[in-house]
Amino acid sequence: MELGVGSIQEGKVTGITKFGAFVTLPGGRSGLVHISEIAYSYVNDVKDHLTEGQEVKVKVIGIDNAGRINLSIKKALDPPPRPVSANMSGGAGRPPAGGGDRRPPCGGRPAGFVQRPVSPKEPADFEDRLKQFMQSSDSRLSDLRMAEKKSTRRGNRNR
Repeated sequence: MELGVGSIQEGKVTGITKFGAFVTLPGGRSGLVHISEIAYSYVNDVKDHLTEGQEVKVKVIGIDNAGRINLSIKKALDPPPRPVSANMSGGAGRPPAGGGDRRPPCGGRPAGFVQRPVSPKEPADFEDRLKQFMQSSDSRLSDLRMAEKKSTRRGNRNR
């Protein structure tokens, strides 16, 4: 099997460091799986995910001019399913993978939508949080401007 960028290989973990793991590939060549390419979740310690001698499936993601091979375990696997967002109102953001708009016609709720109770302190979605922030910011700016005017008036009287 040819060793090229994009190919998926079976290899054996031969060394573990704090920044990743070395994997020996068929044909005697070896490459590095950087700590960021080990799993889709955060990896604090490589030893929590890999052990020396472990057989792993890796994808070749790069070969530099010096012949060093960069490998990825997570790209050789299917990504984990994405959690369903609690906010499916179709607000700002990236459109869904299937294209189109998530909002149902006539502004109704998507099928299966369950509205969670929202505490008055915590807005439900980004738009509400942004609106609350802008109102708070405007209020603070107004207060600062009024305080500035008062201090300027007082300063002029003393002259």
